Amino acid sequence: MPTSYPPDRFDTLPDDIARIGAHRAPPAKGRGWIAFAWAALATGILVAIGVVALVLFTNSINFDLPSGDTATSPSAEASEEPAEETVEPRLDATIPITVLNGTSTSGLAGSAGDRLVEEGWEGAAIGVGNRANADASDIETTVVYYSDAANEAAALALVESLGVGDIRQSTDYPQSPLVVLLGADYAPGA
Repeated sequence: MPTSYPPDRFDTLPDDIARIGAHRAPPAKGRGWIAFAWAALATGILVAIGVVALVLFTNSINFDLPSGDTATSPSAEASEEPAEETVEPRLDATIPITVLNGTSTSGLAGSAGDRLVEEGWEGAAIGVGNRANADASDIETTVVYYSDAANEAAALALVESLGVGDIRQSTDYPQSPLVVLLGADYAPGA
């Protein structure tokens, strides 16, 4: 038996309604460009804030433009040869020294260390503390290694005290700020 309901106001729709589906209108043209423009604007603002923060906190960005006149520009002044600074030898008894024997002569590190102590290289509690044989026993020339540029003057003074040798800055010997590597050119009695 068919069911029949009495008609009501929802059964008749006016003909002029332009609704489609679930009351969705077709998307407006160009709407995707609006979303892209907002995203690009937000990205630009975030990048600008980051650059400003970098400049304020690190002060490492320099926007100076080079001028056409190279005679007065800072880069022209920097390209000139700087005056080479000479370091004068200076005995510093507070710096610990390691003496290594790089020859086959037995006891050379000990005698060289004693000689350095006699010349004033031993401080109150610090001095020629390490005397040992190097890994190699065929070193030809004596070298004084210093790890910090502040110890260059003391390294030069050590070369003068030994009467022979060269200086080199190196971090190969982290155990001591000054390391004397005695070579075959070192004579204990000189």
